[in-house]
Amino acid sequence: MATTRQTKRDRLRALVESRPPGPVTADEWESLRAFLAPVSESYLRDLLRDLGVPMEPLVGGVDQTTFESLEASLLALLELYRGGAGRPCRRIVIQAKDHARWASRRAKDEARREQKREMAEWMRVWLENPEVFPGWVRLRKRAKRWEENCR
Repeated sequence: MATTRQTKRDRLRALVESRPPGPVTADEWESLRAFLAPVSESYLRDLLRDLGVPMEPLVGGVDQTTFESLEASLLALLELYRGGAGRPCRRIVIQAKDHARWASRRAKDEARREQKREMAEWMRVWLENPEVFPGWVRLRKRAKRWEENCR
């Protein structure tokens, strides 16, 4: 008799469907990591995003899917930073910035390389002075639109 092995995604989907609605909390995050061990934080976040499960900002980390999701996640982390969670917020942004730099070096096409470089720059600015980030990102987006219109 052949047995089918459940993937981590299948196991997570079953667990997610049985939980109450709402974002994944830090405590629940640790339980999920133990349940799926061994699993990397980034892979677990990707699985949860793919399944459409909301996460608290410290759990969701920095979402680099789009510039809009990057901005939203950095602004959410800024609110936590202001509330006294500076160290964990900085750790998360540093990891994401390092990943963006790595991804920019590994990208096969120039557009993807530039996207990841730009994302790393956003996170660098956030890390240098989180309070400046909201105003800086508004100006940066305006400058990018202007550059694109001039091409």
